[in-house]
Amino acid sequence: MRKATTEPASIRALLIGIAFLWLALIIFLPLVAVFSQAFAKGWSYFVAALVEPDAWASIKLTLITAAIVVPFNSVFGMAAAWAITKHEFRGRQLLINLIDLPFSVSPVVAGLMFVLLFGANGWFGPFLMAHGIRIMFAVPAIVIATSFVTFPFVARELIPLMTAQGRAEEEAALTLGAGGFQTFWHVTLPNIRWGLLYGVLLTNARAMGEFGAVSVVSGHIRGLTNTMPLHVEVLYNEYDFTAAFAVASLLAGLALVTLGVKALLEWRYADQLSASGH
Repeated sequence: MRKATTEPASIRALLIGIAFLWLALIIFLPLVAVFSQAFAKGWSYFVAALVEPDAWASIKLTLITAAIVVPFNSVFGMAAAWAITKHEFRGRQLLINLIDLPFSVSPVVAGLMFVLLFGANGWFGPFLMAHGIRIMFAVPAIVIATSFVTFPFVARELIPLMTAQGRAEEEAALTLGAGGFQTFWHVTLPNIRWGLLYGVLLTNARAMGEFGAVSVVSGHIRGLTNTMPLHVEVLYNEYDFTAAFAVASLLAGLALVTLGVKALLEWRYADQLSASGH
């Protein structure tokens, strides 16, 4: 039987070597540089850079934003995936296209869009100001912008998975007298739980690392509206490189943990995740 690949072993080794070299240049070496710079002045300075009031405020704001955005987009993603895969309705394709919108719109453009909506001279700005409601340059704007850029992830993980599973089990449960919520809780959710967790991990990673949209709507108020990525920029612009890399290393560490959990899920539940394209 003819092999699928007929290249000599030396060619395969060369291609693999080029791939690893490229990964080393754009991923491994930058990561090493981040952590080495973070600890350049020792452990005590690293800890001091993280517990400094403005840095600690940025960490808390990032965690609060993720704690709000991730559950919201998880519920939205499940609802959207359920509607798209289990029902036929007019506007179904439009909903799918709208879910993909944040993938094709620059985060900076998304931030400007919210400025035009909720800014002082925006569509709703005068009404909000008249009623003492502050959206822009405050936590609500950060949450809204982060929600926009992250809401496709859960839905996009679940839609292919639920499409591949079909509707037979849900229809059988309804035939046996189960209600809509019972059907979802006891039939649908167990079948999608690992794909859902995968989407939640991606949503959380993007929520914590988002820069563009948040930078536009936050106002860069130090200690109040700066998330961790924005605080890294502030420290770097002030030439406090070690502190900047200390906060950046925390973000990098969270990303590595997310990557590790993602890899574990792919290895442990490969069959269940394969339907969603992984």
